[in-house]
Amino acid sequence: MIRLFVPDALGEGGLIRPTTEQAHYLLNVMRQSQGDVVLVFNGLDGEWRATLTEVTKRGCALRLDEVTRPQAAGPDLDLIVALVKRARLETIVEKAAELGARRVRLAVTRFTGADHTNVARLQAIATEASEQTGRLDVPEVVAPVKLDRLLDGWEAGRRLVFCDEAGDAKPIIQALRDEAPCAVLIGPEGGFAPEERERLRGLPFVVPVSLGPRILRADTAAISALTLVQAAIGDWR
Repeated sequence: MIRLFVPDALGEGGLIRPTTEQAHYLLNVMRQSQGDVVLVFNGLDGEWRATLTEVTKRGCALRLDEVTRPQAAGPDLDLIVALVKRARLETIVEKAAELGARRVRLAVTRFTGADHTNVARLQAIATEASEQTGRLDVPEVVAPVKLDRLLDGWEAGRRLVFCDEAGDAKPIIQALRDEAPCAVLIGPEGGFAPEERERLRGLPFVVPVSLGPRILRADTAAISALTLVQAAIGDWR
């Protein structure tokens, strides 16, 4: 069934007016008509069954009928990824949403291979992936910041799982034993600079881990790490 993410509060009998883009998708792409049923969610009020009640040249409206799933919190899991080329970054954001990341934070490192990105487009990709995969929320995509600044303002109580390609860290499955909130850090295609790696290794909240004997591309590393975290301490168990 078609699912839409909406910003509106959701409650029985409420009326939702989809955006122009969503109305076009419903009416012209998916060929929905008055009386058809879709699912909507907003990340706060669960998932609702809604009936298409109005169809005009300017758009459409959805009447909220009943809740189909109550809101539930996913794992407290962030992905931090250094900026890479657009296509790979878009893949990372899409897969992070599919794999259950709560937030995607973009970082600028010494060897970052890109100096800008379209955060709004990445957020749209995360939203579409959440709609298609049955999530009850959408991960936030956070604008890029320098790695040093990110580490300086680190959230107390959250571990940083540092995917260290040097190969002298524990395998990620062995390193993760408890369910404390965590973030996964993936470096750029050129890897971390020596001074960045040294700082990361010296921080008490950092857990260095290995993703195996091969050097992985950033998108492969991100997908692999999120999969292993979900299998070890997330909602895949």
